[in-house]
Amino acid sequence: GIPAEPLFRSGAELNTTNNKMELTASIRALQALKSNDITVDLYTDSKYVIQGINEWIDAWKAKDWKTANKKKVKNIELWIKLNTLSNLHDIEWQWVKGHSGDPMNNMVDKLARKAALI
Repeated sequence: GIPAEPLFRSGAELNTTNNKMELTASIRALQALKSNDITVDLYTDSKYVIQGINEWIDAWKAKDWKTANKKKVKNIELWIKLNTLSNLHDIEWQWVKGHSGDPMNNMVDKLARKAALI
């Protein structure tokens, strides 16, 4: 099919962390989809999100959401939500180096900075 136009949204939360916001951005992107079983290219500059969803999550689930050193996984609720949503679609997770001149990454960085000031 024809690729859809990118959809841009931004937001902010008080008293949060960068990792929580990176996870929340991916969750909200998937929640914005109108139906299930969609092929999605999801771009992020967060290695935390990419590695978590592609490499770590299955081991965390198998170990009752514990890390390799038996500590509770941080941001469990967000990881569970992201995992549930990602299982509804065929997602190709794409990592983009942040602050490297990528026009889309520059644009979303501006949106994020503007939202953080509100």
